[in-house]
Amino acid sequence: MKIDMLIAGKSVGADSGKTFDRRDPVTGDVATTAPAATAADVPAIIAAAQAGFDVWSKTGPNERRRILNAAADILASKSAEFTELMTAETGSTGPWGGFNVWFASGILREAASITTQIKGEIIPSDKPGCMAMGQRRPHGICLGMAPWNAPVILGVRAVAVALACGNSVILKASEMCPATHLLIGTCFAEAGLPAGVLNVVTNAPEDAAGLVAALIEHDAVKHVNFTGSTGVGRIIGRLAGENLKPVLLELGGKAPLIVLDDADLDGAVNAAVFGSFMNQGQICMSTERIIVDEKIADAFVAKLAERAAALPVGNPRGQVALGSLITQGAAEKIDALVADAVAKGGKLLAGGKRDGAIVPAGVIDGVTSEMRIYREESFGPVKSVIRVKGDDEAVRVANDTEYGLSSAVHSRDLKRAMAVAERVESGICHINGPTVSDEAQMPFGGVKASGHGRFGGNDGITEFTQMRWITIEDPHQHYPI
Repeated sequence: MKIDMLIAGKSVGADSGKTFDRRDPVTGDVATTAPAATAADVPAIIAAAQAGFDVWSKTGPNERRRILNAAADILASKSAEFTELMTAETGSTGPWGGFNVWFASGILREAASITTQIKGEIIPSDKPGCMAMGQRRPHGICLGMAPWNAPVILGVRAVAVALACGNSVILKASEMCPATHLLIGTCFAEAGLPAGVLNVVTNAPEDAAGLVAALIEHDAVKHVNFTGSTGVGRIIGRLAGENLKPVLLELGGKAPLIVLDDADLDGAVNAAVFGSFMNQGQICMSTERIIVDEKIADAFVAKLAERAAALPVGNPRGQVALGSLITQGAAEKIDALVADAVAKGGKLLAGGKRDGAIVPAGVIDGVTSEMRIYREESFGPVKSVIRVKGDDEAVRVANDTEYGLSSAVHSRDLKRAMAVAERVESGICHINGPTVSDEAQMPFGGVKASGHGRFGGNDGITEFTQMRWITIEDPHQHYPI
């Protein structure tokens, strides 16, 4: 499939005329051929986005709402098309593609609902006869960078609230799923979004650093959001900081699921299976460490390993629970993590037979801090079980990581679970639920190396607007000089 970029409402190629191929991780066939934009394309991209902002920022909230809702309807109607693209570009299963579209349309409808909720305030002033106000205004051009692992959800999230607040947006598509991200832009165009308000840019992997730097360093770009790895997030954050740009970062995770000794074991196993293996464990919130009190560990691990071993895995075009990882390299990393853990005493109780980029659900019991898988984000479907003695050790292990995005605590005693949850260092914590969960209106984000800032709800409005102080004063007021 050959695609173009969406710039100023038109389908265009890269200035150089160059393209790059994204290959199907299962078949190896070319899934998409897309323009390979570079820093040379930035002036035209910026000009389009600035023209779009000049129109969109003056568009009334109800018209913005109408277009966002229309885009949600159009996006939902293209579920089959999105799903087919996701499978070809990322190796994801059909149900994951369908869920992406369903949830992303909800994100758009939630964003549409806030266009009339972007409120300021009257602030008491000490100056006689002065009315002081705080007014929320759009930043201008926002740069959004979305990843491949939940491409419709995260692609839409990168742009939805920014658009609702009156900004124009440049969406830099992932090199792993350029056609999927372009289709988001197509939905907005069909909904009647004015030209230049949303621009979708594609690039070859080797050109990413130069293109992103040129965009962030351009004076017209006023805000940056990035969802992706912590390593790249550090680079984005540094570039934004050097150029004094506000930045919203949602980065990697090593989510702990803590199972206390009084937990409902079947409920905890259900949550662990879903959180660990949904989308092959390639979700920022995926359960990476299952921390279990030793008193109930044997029973819990037996149930978990049995469930994991029974999950069907294979070509995502079939009836399977687990499809392909994003690349064969990602699958080879899982092999290396498993080999390291087993060599250091870990017990592989499920999984272990890889077929190219397809990796079955796996469980490693007896993981310790000496093993790579204890600290490294695996982003795959082989999970660690760490046995602990009591609540204090569970909390210590949960916090023994640079990451802090999502977490979960399982216990029948809600007061006890809350006490543990209060001590876990994460932006999100679910009691008696999975680590994987999201709702468009919730404050979504992490702490530590999992990033800063929040998508969703009122926090999203705060991120994608800036507060301006305005006064109406007495022209005849007295001045001291």
